[in-house]
Amino acid sequence: MSLFKKIKEDFSNAYKNDPALNSWIDFLFNYRGVWAIVWYRISHFLYISNFKRIARALSGFSQVFTNIEIHPAAIIGRRVFIDHGIGVVIGETTIIEDDVLIYQGVTLGGVSLTHGKRHPTIKKGAVLGAGSKILGNIEIGEFAKIGANSVVVKEVPDNATAIGIPAHVIEKGRCKDPLMHNMLPDINKEMFEYLLKRVAILEHILREDNKEILEQDIELEHIYESFIKAMKN
Repeated sequence: MSLFKKIKEDFSNAYKNDPALNSWIDFLFNYRGVWAIVWYRISHFLYISNFKRIARALSGFSQVFTNIEIHPAAIIGRRVFIDHGIGVVIGETTIIEDDVLIYQGVTLGGVSLTHGKRHPTIKKGAVLGAGSKILGNIEIGEFAKIGANSVVVKEVPDNATAIGIPAHVIEKGRCKDPLMHNMLPDINKEMFEYLLKRVAILEHILREDNKEILEQDIELEHIYESFIKAMKN
């Protein structure tokens, strides 16, 4: 597909991904994520055509006006949509496949100063929640979903959901609606609930030797072991 056809597809893709877009005036002034992708397409074309200095200069110009940093050497597929976009950073050796959705504040960064592939690969259909950080030469699988503000340093399989710091896979299987970030479980809340219940049971044990309480303690221990096992997978 030619450069201009890709840019035209990027423009039309904005209408498919955001129901709030109602006019060309709105699009012109409020959709910096789309404009960042368009400027990237041009700078990437110049970069691979060996006009690297011009490409970098154009990339810097785009960063000033969109507040989105995309290295011109990165590889970005078709119909990639950056929603809102403020603070998005996409590193030099990043690979993003088709139909990926990226929210504001996402960082696709490296953890090494060595040359070669040091940034993530995002497979098609993935959704990267607001503020998430995906670091290193790792792969985010097809149609995977990364929860908001998660820090991902390990690979995420296809059709999986990962959340937390560091991120853990909490669910496998393709989501029916990848935009429903409010439906993600709160693993910190679940852990605190466990600890509070554990303390209450131990206090009862100290007060009286109660067989029923001991049974509850054993049951809670099984729940905890299952939780830890799920976090390690």
